[in-house]
This record gives sequence, C-alpha cells and structure tokens, in this order.
Amino acid sequence: MSLSRFKIGLAIVRGRSMLPTYQDGDRLLVLYGARPRPGRVHLVQLPPSPAGPRPLAVKRVRGETPDGWWVESDNPAEGTDSRTVGAIPSCGMVAAVIGGRPLPRRPLGRRAE
Repeated sequence: MSLSRFKIGLAIVRGRSMLPTYQDGDRLLVLYGARPRPGRVHLVQLPPSPAGPRPLAVKRVRGETPDGWWVESDNPAEGTDSRTVGAIPSCGMVAAVIGGRPLPRRPLGRRAE
C-alpha cells in the first residue's frame, strides 16, 4: 500500500451534533484517504439540501450498506445524518478522525510557554 495517498489535516467542529464526544470549536486531526470503519468518527460530505451544498460534517460511522456508509451524530437530537439523508457514498467519506479525541485548545492571546 502506498502512503502517498494519505494526507493529514485539521477540522474544526461546528454545532452540537457530536456532543458529548466533541463540542463546538474542538479542533480535530484528520487523515484523508483512510478507509471508514464502524465506530470510527469521520469527516463526511453530506448530500446537498434543497437550499444547496452542505458543509463537511463530523459523524460516527455505524456500518456499510449496499448504498454506502451509514453515519450518525452522537447527539441524535441535533444535526443531519444518515437517518435523514440515507447512506453516504464512499466518495463522500472524506477523512478519518485520528485518535478520536479533540486536540487541546490554547486560549487566544496567550503565548505558549
């Protein structure tokens, strides 16, 4: 397997759909090109709404179906996921969250010591 297809990036959580795991503003390290696995959190491209494209979303992979990947919010009372839009095609599975934990946040205006 070639490692050249993998890239590391940063994603920022917006909204409350992944509470209590992640909260609004958490920064996540992601690995582009990683294969989805049930239980793992992924950065996904949800299908467009009638109003237009949706931003990338952080969702938990529940499993693979004949139509694609089933993803859900950790907070079922918030957000859009496969319960609303159906399975996400493989091309919509953008990146895996590495380590499953948010990166520590440093308050703005303070210098690292």
